[in-house]
Amino acid sequence: MADPRKSPPLTRDSIIAAHALIKQYIHYTPVLTNATLTDLASTPQSASDLVDTPWAGQKPAKPKIRLWFKCENLQKVGAFKVRGAFHALMRLMAEEGWEAHGGRERGVYLTGNHAQALALAARTIGVPAHIVMPKISTPSKIAATKRYGARVIFSGSTSTEREAVVEEVIKETGARLVPPYDHPDIMLGQGTLGIEFQEQVERMLAEGGKEQPKCSFTLKGKRETKKGLDAIIAPCGGGGMLSGTAISCEGTGIFVFGAEPSFEGADDCKRGIEQGKRIETVKTLTIADGLRTPVGAYPWSVIYERKLVRQMFSVTEDQIKKALRLVLERMKVMVEPSAVVGLATALFNEYFRKMVEKECGEEGWDLGIVFSGGNVSVEALGKMFEVP
Repeated sequence: MADPRKSPPLTRDSIIAAHALIKQYIHYTPVLTNATLTDLASTPQSASDLVDTPWAGQKPAKPKIRLWFKCENLQKVGAFKVRGAFHALMRLMAEEGWEAHGGRERGVYLTGNHAQALALAARTIGVPAHIVMPKISTPSKIAATKRYGARVIFSGSTSTEREAVVEEVIKETGARLVPPYDHPDIMLGQGTLGIEFQEQVERMLAEGGKEQPKCSFTLKGKRETKKGLDAIIAPCGGGGMLSGTAISCEGTGIFVFGAEPSFEGADDCKRGIEQGKRIETVKTLTIADGLRTPVGAYPWSVIYERKLVRQMFSVTEDQIKKALRLVLERMKVMVEPSAVVGLATALFNEYFRKMVEKECGEEGWDLGIVFSGGNVSVEALGKMFEVP
C-alpha cells in the first residue's frame, strides 16, 4: 500500500480529486426516493411499537423526514468498496519507484473484506491480486473473487493462521498490502459517494422547481432557499465509508451520522465514542455481517477526534429485518442487511427521531440514506424471513 504519510490530506478537496481519478472506473450510482418510506419516517410510531424498547411509555416522536437513497448496491461488485480499491491502486501506481522496481509484476494482496473490489480493480488496471481468504468463506464469494481474476489463497479462520499465510504470500510474491478500510487512500475513495450524493440531490431539487422536485414526494412547507441535503446517515463497520462521507460533507453544513447494529456489541463505534476510546475488537454474529468489523484507527481520527460525525446510533436485529423487508417489498430494491441500518435508525430509533423533531419542527430534514451494498443471496434472504 502507498505510504499513508504521503497520502493527500483528508479534506473535501482531496475527495473531489479522488473522484476525478477514479470516475472512469466506477458507476455513478442513482439516487432514489420513495413516498411510502418517507411517509413512514414522518409518521409517529405507535405505543405498541415502543413496548420493550428504551422508549416504552413515552410519547412517540413526530419528525418530518424526507428520505433520499444513494444506491451503492448498484455499484460494481455490488457495493461501495470498489471506490476505495480503485483509488488505493491508482495512488499506489503513482508512488515514485513502485512500477520501476517491479511493483506491477509483484501485485497486491488483501486479507479479509473487500476481496471482490480489489480483485476487480487489480484486473482492470492490470495488476496481479493475491487474496487470502478463510477456508470457510462462502462458495459464492470465493467463486466471484476468482471470476474477477484474483489468485485465491486459503487460510485457517483465526488471525494467527491468516497472518502465517500472508507472510508466505509476501515472501513468495513481494506483493503490497491494500487494507480494506484503515488507510487514507481508501477513505478518500469511499468518500466519493458523498460528493455524488450531494450533487445529485441538489440537481433533483432544482430540476423540479420549488413546488415539486424530481422525486416521489411533495415538499410541503419547505423553505424556498433549500438546495440540498440536511444530513446523511451511513452504515459503520470499519469506518472507511462513514469517515470518507463525513470528510466529503465538511464545510457544507450537512450533518453526518453513523448507524450500527447493537447485537452482541457490534456498535463498537458508538460505545467507543461514549467511552472516549476506540474499541479494537468485536465479536458478533449480527445479520448485518458487513458491519462486524471494529472501526480502524484512521477512520476513528475523523469520526471521533475531528468530530466530523455528529453522532452514532444503533439498531436491533428486528429493526434491521423490518427495514430490509420494507426496502425489498416497497422499493423493489435488492440490498443486504448491512445497507439498511441507516434507514432502520430513521424509522425506529426514537433518539434520532426526537432529535430531528426538536431541531427541525414542521420544516423537517432532507435525509440521505446510504445503501452500502446488495451482496446477499436469495437463499440467505429466504432463511432470514422464513416463518418458524
